[in-house]
Amino acid sequence: MRFLVFALLLLVSSTLSAQQDSLPPVKEVDSISKVETEEIRDSIKTKKPSFRIPEKVEKEKDSVFITDYKIISYYRDTTSVDTTLTIKKEYKYNYIREDDFELMPFSNIGQPYNVLGRTFSKNTQYPQIGAVAKHYNYFEIEDINYYNVPTPMTELMFKTTLEQGQLLDALLAFNFNRRFNVSVAFKGFRSLGKYRFNQSQSGNFRTSFNYSNKKGNYSLRGHIAAQDIEAEENGGLLNRDQFEDTTTDDFTDRARVDVRYTDANNRILGKRYYLDQELKLFRAKDSTTTQPTALAIGHEFNYETKFYDFTQTSQNSAFGDDPFVAPIEDRARLKTMFNQGSIRFSNKTLGEVKGWASLYNYNYFFNSILITDSGTIQNQFKGEEIAVGGSYTKNFGRLLLKGNVNYNVSGELGGSNFNALAEYRINDNYTITGGVHASSRMPNFNYLLYQSDYQNYNWQNTDSFDKQETQSIRFGFNSRKWGHLQAEYSALDNYTYFESIATEEQIDNAQETAFVKPFQQSETINHLRVKYSNQLEWRRWTLTNTVLYQEVAQDNQVLNLPQLITRNSLYFSKDVFKKAMFLQTGVTFKYFTSYNMNAYNPLLGEFYIQNREEFGAYPLLDVFINAKVRQTRIYLKAEHLNSIFSEPNYYSAPNYPYRDFVIRFGLVWNFFS
Repeated sequence: MRFLVFALLLLVSSTLSAQQDSLPPVKEVDSISKVETEEIRDSIKTKKPSFRIPEKVEKEKDSVFITDYKIISYYRDTTSVDTTLTIKKEYKYNYIREDDFELMPFSNIGQPYNVLGRTFSKNTQYPQIGAVAKHYNYFEIEDINYYNVPTPMTELMFKTTLEQGQLLDALLAFNFNRRFNVSVAFKGFRSLGKYRFNQSQSGNFRTSFNYSNKKGNYSLRGHIAAQDIEAEENGGLLNRDQFEDTTTDDFTDRARVDVRYTDANNRILGKRYYLDQELKLFRAKDSTTTQPTALAIGHEFNYETKFYDFTQTSQNSAFGDDPFVAPIEDRARLKTMFNQGSIRFSNKTLGEVKGWASLYNYNYFFNSILITDSGTIQNQFKGEEIAVGGSYTKNFGRLLLKGNVNYNVSGELGGSNFNALAEYRINDNYTITGGVHASSRMPNFNYLLYQSDYQNYNWQNTDSFDKQETQSIRFGFNSRKWGHLQAEYSALDNYTYFESIATEEQIDNAQETAFVKPFQQSETINHLRVKYSNQLEWRRWTLTNTVLYQEVAQDNQVLNLPQLITRNSLYFSKDVFKKAMFLQTGVTFKYFTSYNMNAYNPLLGEFYIQNREEFGAYPLLDVFINAKVRQTRIYLKAEHLNSIFSEPNYYSAPNYPYRDFVIRFGLVWNFFS
């Protein structure tokens, strides 16, 4: 602890004394010469009534502002690089670099997150490979950003992990000219963890480019991503009493706690090549309108290969007694290729209309066909999907309308996908939003077809499972004074899930995971969620609150979620050291009600439902001290502070404890050339 405090003070002092502002100096556009400045100063001293500025003012051509460094998302939303220090930055300063309010992390970095809150209005058009619990650090197409920068920009994110490891996310964005920008990024980490055989590591490489020609009628962007996410799996606690025992100190060193197995690994590997281009056939020259009439054609291409591996050096009864072969070497493979051609028309009066047609090829496969007494399980699920769709966007002053529809013309996987959104800005302080969503598609591939060296993990449901159907309606109210309110109601049909059919005797023998299988719920499930957040300020103190309420109506208990989740942060903010540093320090309290928390299956990389015991109803208390010096944000956090004096009953999933008290340090540093 003293070492960390000393390191923080040393870094802060060295930063204050030595750091230079790496952003190129900002120059006034309408600046005047040094001679003219002296004339103005002399006129002020002699109290002259006025002074004359020359008619011709020379403009500086090399003025660069931080707002000139642009970040462009997959949806073409553009934001500027933000080097401020806020509570939202604190929430996102974690392994996945996203706000994890609705997630429950495991004990080690890089392990799965148990889901506390669900949103069903954001569904992909086609099924994914599965192993959902292993994908939180996987960069999808929508997660890749594109950049437009006047000079080279670098962002470094560093954070300590748990026992022998670090986390580093480095990004470099630069340009060859104004129209061609490139970014190269790598995110890598390794963490040993506190428990035995709990190490995790990953490497995520991605590079993107963004180009437009001199005329401005052709644009091209794309990226390449290569990702490898690997973790050791120990199956959780063998004996919970060792973790929950408070009478002795024998197991406060978590490396002494017995785990279920010590020879299993799972792994996600993926490579992706993505291109998106558009050619404007014509564009009306009209400088009086912000949206001139234009007609453009576009093409989007994506090719991706992905593998999910589970390996184990010897058979373990936790997954079954009679494997086909040992050691266990399971591998699921998915290769996809997506092509979409589009035409877009935009006009100030009509808005923007876009239509498209797409072809999706998929090949999900294993090594061999499996022939059993109950039937034959194929080794491949292959085909193509043809879909058509369109979108519409129009801004009627304060009213914004957006919508899109996608309909599958042929194929077995996809169905339809419809989204509509209306946003009305009452004034600068109040905004109302509303939307609807309807979708239909098959479940993920591992529900439909799976093969393993363990006999119990072989099934084929390509003909017996139906398409999942989701209908949602949502409402939002945003106010600068009263906060943000979001409500969503969803109706789910053919909801698909994993569940263990083990008997009580098998569960007592630690064989619950050996009988996990996929199922579909034929009855409709209704889900309601209401989320509210606000911020109260008094002098230099701020209280930020986020509350999520959920209600599930179902005939069978297959969708388990806590009814209430709350997070409250009380913090103090002030400029210190003659405003050379901005300091923000406080405490964050998180709590969720008890519920039948989903259990984790390492072989599938998935969570499955269990209705035998409840977990939750314990607080998570973090204390943080954050600081900003120029473009550097420094973070120091004491995580789960209350575990020092509370009962050890905190779990992220059955048999998987949450982490104990730990102090972690890191920083985010932007610098510009």
